[in-house]
Amino acid sequence: MENSIRARVRAGDAVAFGQIFEDHAGAVHRHALRMTAEWAVAEDVVSLTFLEAWRLRARVEPEGESLRPWLLGIATNVIRNTRRAARRHQKVLAGLPPHEAVPDFAAELAGRLADAEQLAAAKAALERLRPADREVFALCVWEGLDHAAVAEALGKPVGTIRSRLSRARSRLRELTAKELAAKRSVAQVQRGVAVGQVTGGRVPAARSTKETIR
Repeated sequence: MENSIRARVRAGDAVAFGQIFEDHAGAVHRHALRMTAEWAVAEDVVSLTFLEAWRLRARVEPEGESLRPWLLGIATNVIRNTRRAARRHQKVLAGLPPHEAVPDFAAELAGRLADAEQLAAAKAALERLRPADREVFALCVWEGLDHAAVAEALGKPVGTIRSRLSRARSRLRELTAKELAAKRSVAQVQRGVAVGQVTGGRVPAARSTKETIR
């Protein structure tokens, strides 16, 4: 069945391509969302991934298993390009005069706040990894692809994938420990400031009242 779909996609069969979209769009979106932590960007990545997949359809191998690794490899390249474009955009914006920020109160975002916070926290940790290690971690751990499938998706040797995944896991454990220690330190400082404000804010007021009476 998969080989038949591959052959039809290679031949430019729109119906077959629509089938692989239905089968794999969810996986591409999930991967993009985990890598970017932004719903709108993830949706754009899905669109660009399948546009690029259609353009590259002649490169689909005639035989093989799932097309998911191939599509996730394309999505990973799209995310890289999206990141580069975002950095260029930020540089341009940095040179513009400041403007008043307008808060976005779109109602449809309300239900996504909890998920967005979790995604932002995950992204913050992953952003400190090397990009190549981050991509391998996302595909192996989050998408559940084996080393061979990730090697196919990224066009790298299996040994390279193994070493990058091992390095990513080790680095993430280290970063997690540091992040937890930093958060605990900040929380302790904040509690100390709060206590100082309460106990230190009332005594002068009481003394001032007594002195006034005298």
